Amino acid sequence: MSAHRMTARMRSAVALLIVAVTATAVGCGSSTADEAADTGTREVATAKGTVTVPADPQRVVVLNGALAGYLYDLDAKVQAADPRILGLTLNPGEFPPAWAADAEEQGTEAVPSGDDLNLEFIAAQRPDLIIGGGPGWPGQQTIKNYDKLTAIAPTALVPSDAANWQDQLKAVADFVNRPEQVDGMITAYSDKVAQVKAGLKLPQGAAAVWQSQADAKPILLAPNTPLAGLLSDVGITMDEQIEAKAGNPSRAEAGDWVTFSPELISTVVDAPVLFVLQLDGGRDIAALKQDPAMAMLPAFQQNQVYKLPATAKRPDYREAMATLDLLAGYFK
Repeated sequence: MSAHRMTARMRSAVALLIVAVTATAVGCGSSTADEAADTGTREVATAKGTVTVPADPQRVVVLNGALAGYLYDLDAKVQAADPRILGLTLNPGEFPPAWAADAEEQGTEAVPSGDDLNLEFIAAQRPDLIIGGGPGWPGQQTIKNYDKLTAIAPTALVPSDAANWQDQLKAVADFVNRPEQVDGMITAYSDKVAQVKAGLKLPQGAAAVWQSQADAKPILLAPNTPLAGLLSDVGITMDEQIEAKAGNPSRAEAGDWVTFSPELISTVVDAPVLFVLQLDGGRDIAALKQDPAMAMLPAFQQNQVYKLPATAKRPDYREAMATLDLLAGYFK
């Protein structure tokens, strides 16, 4: 057998191998590959630098419930979504009420929750784009698993320190190539802020946000976080010295809270206005007032303590609009 014939046979074998490998890949994720080829790709700026994503993603998996609502507002195609929203207790497979109807309409799968990401489930969804980052523990999980996620599909992370929902919305809209819808949503919010602000009679002095949770640990919302930005928008002055008064404790990259020693409560929580976010198992305002250390705080002494739903801590567009209505009722 000549060397030429052997080379030809080897080339044929290699070609067949390539065909087989390609067929396997197509079987595992053909639609996403074909759709990406049809629509092309584009580059977007993310918390991890520039990432190449599909120009028109068809199977988005979003791994932070705080970001999922934006995708439905933007009419993006959501294959799977992490349903976790701080303060909501959901049954397996259940979605938050704010966007449950949208998820059902699209046939969105619920991403299983756990101590770490379920990478096998995510891969089985054959995503052409994964969106993560943003605030809280879900955001931290995607940062931790970023390299593993990029091995599944292009992964775009929203910056964890995005100071308001508008910045989060802009980032998500850029990822899914829907920037034209952003201005209308922001304008609607700004118009409502102006309307609500004009009718508010606000208490004097700075405000802080207390997170009441089952373990009773002292926790305040960090400055320059989405809810703090919303409260500032309507004219409420937020206490910017919380971290300094708490001794500048370390925070996780996606953390939007400040924890401190109970001995520092009177020092750190000295704002004359206090909002309370009650999580599952946390004490309500009446129970907090029974705690001698809390009862002596200026906000309790001046009867300027107000409840906000836990879902308001990381408001998206829909929750922001609902929170404005609540504030309008409090400060008539």
